[in-house]
Amino acid sequence: MSETDALPLAKKSGCLVCHAIDKKVVGPAWKDVAAKYRGDAGAEARMMDKIAKGGSGVWGAIMMPANPKISEADRRALARFVLSLK
Repeated sequence: MSETDALPLAKKSGCLVCHAIDKKVVGPAWKDVAAKYRGDAGAEARMMDKIAKGGSGVWGAIMMPANPKISEADRRALARFVLSLK
């Protein structure tokens, strides 16, 4: 998924309230997430789960809210986009 396609989906899904591609907002910069999980075969599935269920502790104490209404296909697209960043 290209940035042109991903950013409207991320905005619609509420991701851009706390995240940006290349700078920390409330949550980590997506490029930092991609760097941390580069080469990790299970990262996509874990990220999809984190988007749906939320959580905290990986990137600090502030909790990422659960987003159960984001479809599996959209969660997969967002996770793949984030993990593709360099």
